[in-house]
Formats: sequence, C-alpha cells, structure tokens
Amino acid sequence: MKSLVIAAHLLTAVAMANAAGSSVMLTGTIGNRAILIVNGAPPKTVAVGESFQGVKLVSLQSEQAVVESEGKRVTLRMDTPISIGGNGGGSSGGSRIVLSADSRGHFMTPGTINGRTVTFMLDTGATSIALSAADAQRIGLDFSKGRPVQIGTANGMTQGYRLRLQSVRVGDVEVYDIDAVVSQEPMPYVLLGNSFINRFSMRRDADQMVLEKRY
Repeated sequence: MKSLVIAAHLLTAVAMANAAGSSVMLTGTIGNRAILIVNGAPPKTVAVGESFQGVKLVSLQSEQAVVESEGKRVTLRMDTPISIGGNGGGSSGGSRIVLSADSRGHFMTPGTINGRTVTFMLDTGATSIALSAADAQRIGLDFSKGRPVQIGTANGMTQGYRLRLQSVRVGDVEVYDIDAVVSQEPMPYVLLGNSFINRFSMRRDADQMVLEKRY
C-alpha cells in the first residue's frame, strides 16, 4: 500500500482547476478502487460509486476509469489529467498552472496547440515553443509557410521554420499568438519554451513549478 501511494505522488503531473470545473487524474488502482487526484489535492483512493470533491467514480477497468462531475462523464486514462465540468469551449479564464516533476526531474504535461493534443516538456532554456516536423504534420500545422531559420541542436545546426501559433493551452489556461519553431530533427515531445513561459510569473516550490498568468 505504501509503495502505491508513493508511486501516485511521483506520477502527479498537473493541478489545473478553476471555479468553472474540476481537474482529475487517474494515477493507479488498488483492486476495485481508483487512486484519483482531484484539483491538485493529495491522491485519494475512491471506490466505484463513491465521490471525492464532486467527482464520482462510475466504473473502473485496468488502465482507465469513467468519472462524472456536474452531470458530465469522461473517461480517464492512466496519468492523463482532464478538466471536466464548467463551460467547456476553446477559451477559459484559467490563470494558474501547477506542474509536478516526474521521476527524472522533468516537468511534463499534456496540452494543445491550435486545439490539437501534444505532450509538452517545460524548458526554460528554449527561446520559444519547439516541435518536430512530425508533430507539426500530425496536428495539421503547415510550417512550410513559416520563415526558414537555422536551429542549433545537440547534433549541430538543422533547418527549421519560425511561425506563430494561434493558441496554446495547458489545463484551463489558454494563450494566443505564440512564437514557435519547427525542427526537422525528431523530438520526443514539444518544448514549452520562453515564448509561452514569459506570459507568466514562475516560481518553484519543492518538486512543483507554479506559473501564474500575467495581466
């Protein structure tokens, strides 16, 4: 039991709720009970039919669970935070992002670019958001219309394209008109660089990184 709770803490990725809805993530299972993180609270073991902070566990399978909040049902997959309840839609009043370090010390989070899902890694050393040509093609981003640039990588210089993204969203926080570069080099995730980070004030609190939107 103790090891499962520790693992759940290590897998905590994002707390991203505001008054309009709830953020919930499935981090593990114990028999017919799910380990949930709701609105950034410590992990809670919840049985089918039970509720925690307004989120009800409807059903549970090995790697996924169905939960309900404010009359809306969603399917959770392991370690993938989802915001439910509230108004939905493409824009929201969220202003705070909380990221927790993974076992390697990296701050990873799912998010969207122009409404399409990607996996971000926070990188304060990156000038802008950076993604591979393969990721850009997958999300329908026509980077060929961008400005050609040379990008320095661990393997030397490579061809890239600089362009503007319509929107970037992490949790309930969405920002618009963001500078990005697309690299021909393969990348395992999208770098969430300073063109995004500079829209926020940022502080580290133990193993968490907190970003507060600037106004």
